[in-house]
Amino acid sequence: MTDDESPKKEPTLGLDLPAQPLEKSAAASPYRVLARKYRPQSFAELIGQDAMVQTLGNAIAQNRIAHAFLLTGVRGVGKTSTARLVAKALNCIGPDGQGGPTIDPCGVCEPCRAIAEGRHIDVIEMDAASNRGIDDAREVIGAVRYSAVSARYKIYIIDEVHMLTKEAWNALLKTLEEPPAHVKFLFATTEVAKVPVTVLSRCQRFDLKRIPAETLTAHFARVAEAEEVEVEEEALAVIARAAEGSARDGLSILDQAIAHGHGRVEAAEVRAMLGLADRGRIRKLLGTVLDGEAAAALAQLDDAHMLGIDPSALLRGLMDSVHAITRAKAGARGDVLSSAEEREAAQELAGKLGWATLHRLWQMLLKGLADVQIAPDPNEAAAMAVLRVIHAADLPDPATVLARLQNGGAASVRPAAAIASPASAPIAQAPAGGGMPADFAGLIKRLEDGGKALLAQQLHDQVSLVRFAPGELAIKPLRPLGPDFLRLLGDALRQVTDTKWTVSLSDEDGEASLLQQEQMAKERAEAAILADPSVAAVLAAFPGAELESVTMKGA
Repeated sequence: MTDDESPKKEPTLGLDLPAQPLEKSAAASPYRVLARKYRPQSFAELIGQDAMVQTLGNAIAQNRIAHAFLLTGVRGVGKTSTARLVAKALNCIGPDGQGGPTIDPCGVCEPCRAIAEGRHIDVIEMDAASNRGIDDAREVIGAVRYSAVSARYKIYIIDEVHMLTKEAWNALLKTLEEPPAHVKFLFATTEVAKVPVTVLSRCQRFDLKRIPAETLTAHFARVAEAEEVEVEEEALAVIARAAEGSARDGLSILDQAIAHGHGRVEAAEVRAMLGLADRGRIRKLLGTVLDGEAAAALAQLDDAHMLGIDPSALLRGLMDSVHAITRAKAGARGDVLSSAEEREAAQELAGKLGWATLHRLWQMLLKGLADVQIAPDPNEAAAMAVLRVIHAADLPDPATVLARLQNGGAASVRPAAAIASPASAPIAQAPAGGGMPADFAGLIKRLEDGGKALLAQQLHDQVSLVRFAPGELAIKPLRPLGPDFLRLLGDALRQVTDTKWTVSLSDEDGEASLLQQEQMAKERAEAAILADPSVAAVLAAFPGAELESVTMKGA
């Protein structure tokens, strides 16, 4: 380029942009999400795990530091953060470079800063989901033999450790049981049941619990204050409830809510963001179902289908509403995820619906949800489930059916005492002062009351009555009774009746044993119940339902 030539201008793609210094652009740091920005840097900042922090603090203070730790719990409760904090606690040297292991690492020494930034050469973090094979285990086994380069301990943090293969675990067992003194293992997993028991026995296990909603609410309030964002207290409670005990999930929701609310976070907007605002449609559908309006319910299902609402989500919403009504009826506190209007509606329905109706609604919706998930057309399955709930509302509950049967309905069931013997005579109760029993069943009862339970049981279950008269008893054994049975029975009858008895065995055919008679009576009662039109209607309304058992009165 000659001196008289002017420099060419760079193309700007039609945009007239102001010039910006390169140094400022390079210095601008990218945005960090709240879950990373507010990761705890000390045990004092770790929320909801006080018991574990106390145990680790005492172990460090007493120099009783295990060689392997297993941290388990649901997502977002601080497993990996705890592992990094343990690494800092064991390798901290203090601001003056003379410190030792401590539960309160300084955070300013080189080991603390390097571990916090993920660049310490002696703190190795591994993801077992992608480093899960025998070759990866061999690399660890080979590396542990060498001392730490600059830290007090060489620490291996292995996340999602349940993903390791069986071969990898077997290779690590010996090293895990007797590692070099300079090596510590920190395992983290969400599925501790998949970790071999041989590994569990070699580790100190800490179960990190879900963080309480109240603790999360306070934590999110501090984060919002640090971010200079105005957040309604109710909105914080909704976020904490939606987080389900996970600090990371809650911070992710809060991050999204801040972006959604343009600097101010309100409870209504959080509910809308979480998809909770359309519960009005669910409440309307539930009211239609409870009113028994089949055509209107089907129309509402069609509208939801046209809007693209998943049928499974509809049924889950109905189940959530039934659950909220049940909680309100039990006097429990309302769910913060629900609006004030929803809580008032639940309280109103709780006063109208009985416990039996609520339990029946829950069971039928649960069955309907399972049908929707396996049906070729989920929308059709949801419609059939809703219709089943509507039509079952007119049917009596099992208690009403039984009461109707017992009070002279289409099928009446006699109590056990009335059908225990062929003569349909009630079981005689022995008078307090003794006397002769009126029948064979009364004789057995007298033996039982007299402390002869074994003999009474044998007469009840294992003999057929041939002849019964005062002082005389002839029976036919249905099973072997033992060589001394007649003598023992005679002595027992004389003790309980103050009368000498003649007891004999007979080959003649007798009555069925009392046990057999009771079983036959129960079968007749079951047949009578199943033949009743009301019961038949119940079974038709609940496909797959069956009569499990019949309890005879007096049995």
